Amino acid sequence: MKPWQVDQLDFAPNTKTPEQLFQRFVSAARQLGFEFCAYATRLPLPVTKPRLISFSNYPLEWRRLYIERDYLSIDPTVRYGSRTSITMIWSDELFASCPQMWREAQSFGLRYGWCRSSFDSHGVCGLLTLARSTGPISEQELRDKSIAIDALTHAVHAAMTKCLMHRLIPECTAKLSNQELTVLRWTGEGYCSREIAQLMNIAERTVNFHATNATAKLNASNKTAAVMRAAVLGLLY
Repeated sequence: MKPWQVDQLDFAPNTKTPEQLFQRFVSAARQLGFEFCAYATRLPLPVTKPRLISFSNYPLEWRRLYIERDYLSIDPTVRYGSRTSITMIWSDELFASCPQMWREAQSFGLRYGWCRSSFDSHGVCGLLTLARSTGPISEQELRDKSIAIDALTHAVHAAMTKCLMHRLIPECTAKLSNQELTVLRWTGEGYCSREIAQLMNIAERTVNFHATNATAKLNASNKTAAVMRAAVLGLLY
């Protein structure tokens, strides 16, 4: 794969939906020698149950079994991928905790895989997996393709996050004023409106005005929820 092909994935004018974007990633995966591609992303809101969205060209029956048997809850690539961005190569050792799942995946041609996670300032975690039915991933292949796959991982995550966040979490683009941000930061430190007014040298009603505006912009139910949303989305820093 040529570097420019990876770079252009995020800027194609005709890729308007996540599904269209994913098909471009499938094509890139095939150029790298992998017949299967999957991408899963965990959005930061709602906090109590973060939304998980996934795309793949895995066999339909395997996808059905994965959901039916709740393999998401025991999948080690998901568990490790949610904590670190290290490269994971599928192996018996990686799937030692879930041998049945591993056997069934292999029966559908999902035998050799390469996973990598990405994280960003909005609190979004994405996991890209490239897989195939034949040909183990050698050390030489790891060396030869690691740069291209790293670039693809970041391109997939950036493009999908941009597309999904704007559609599903419009609060991520909220334009908060400097005073609104300052009020939220002090609120997050545990200060009340009266104390914040003293710290900012403004009237208490002005503090409440900014807090109300920020709460509305973030589609939050109250000031505390607004602080939480702003923090999770990386807007306070």
